[in-house]
Amino acid sequence: MKELIEYISKSLVDDPSQVNVSEIARGLTVTLELEVAPEDMGRVIGKNGRVANAMRILLRVVAAKQGKRINLEIL
Repeated sequence: MKELIEYISKSLVDDPSQVNVSEIARGLTVTLELEVAPEDMGRVIGKNGRVANAMRILLRVVAAKQGKRINLEIL
């Protein structure tokens, strides 16, 4: 799941070297924290949060197949 968010984020931003995804697991719940360069924040969030919500939906589908819950936080 971490790799999926890294791939999507690196495809969206101007500076892929600034993308950092960390994973925090607590039981069946996993939290992914996404960090990008400040100038790329708008690209990752999208208009009205559409890109961020699409990434969250993809994560939920993958997590549901594995019997887990997942959260995506954009820092």
